[in-house]
Amino acid sequence: MPKAYVFTRYGGVETEALVEVEQPRPGPGEILVAVRAAGVNPVDWKQRNGYRRPGETGSRAFPAVFGQEVSGVVREIGADVDGFAVGDEVFGSTVAGGYAEYALLPVTVAAHKPAELSFQDAATLPVASATAYDGVRQLDLPAGATVLVTGAGGGVGSAALQIARALGLRAVGVASEGKKDLVESLGAVHVPSGPDLAPRVRAVAPDGIGGVYDLVGGEVLAEAATLLTDRTELITAGAPAPEVEKLGGARVERARTAAVLDALAQLVVSGRLDPHVTRTFPLDRAGEALRTVEEGHARGKIVIEVTA
Repeated sequence: MPKAYVFTRYGGVETEALVEVEQPRPGPGEILVAVRAAGVNPVDWKQRNGYRRPGETGSRAFPAVFGQEVSGVVREIGADVDGFAVGDEVFGSTVAGGYAEYALLPVTVAAHKPAELSFQDAATLPVASATAYDGVRQLDLPAGATVLVTGAGGGVGSAALQIARALGLRAVGVASEGKKDLVESLGAVHVPSGPDLAPRVRAVAPDGIGGVYDLVGGEVLAEAATLLTDRTELITAGAPAPEVEKLGGARVERARTAAVLDALAQLVVSGRLDPHVTRTFPLDRAGEALRTVEEGHARGKIVIEVTA
């Protein structure tokens, strides 16, 4: 039986285990993928703690497999699937977990992996990079405008800086001093995080900020909002909708389409987006991979590799 890394109930590390599971079977509109790599994201451990995505309903079935994004090779095709065949190299968002030897992908959020794109890099695109892409496109700023990204040192933030640059924007990234080199290596202007953020941003962007992509929420979001003359150019993936709406902004609207994945793959292949995979772990050390992200020690993206 194939293996998967799961949590057996809501709680902490004590709920996690590497177990044998039944091999999933694809339903209509789904493909079964032999996983080659799985991305690790903060939402993974948050879901173990009981977090539910906005709009998510129903009760979770346990054991629940960790993970939201994978790359791999198609092994089986469900009904009503066109454009995919057994043996295709693909990547996408999972139906129910990706820290596993096999995972199901809905074809609406799956894409063919270009040969020039590694399995490791492909596995990082459907969550953090896609969230970054959706947010930057939602702002829809004209070329040459300046976008401020808070929480710029994380997975979504670092991707947002690069995507903004690829779309012709000037990027300013707020991050800790320890991530200054990372932010600047992405072609962005670094602003140290901390209290009284607005004056530091104005010092490096005297012509003003065209839009804010917030990934922190709270006081950071509120202070960043004061930098805008048009609050419709304030979006967040780091705060609940009511928190940003009272400031005149909005949550990031996720597209969750194959077209976004295709666009991201081309950005990586062209060298305009580097997912910054800094460390990989085998499936039997998935817990270590998750701890690295959960404890805030990750610099760049963490990926779980599954033996082919």
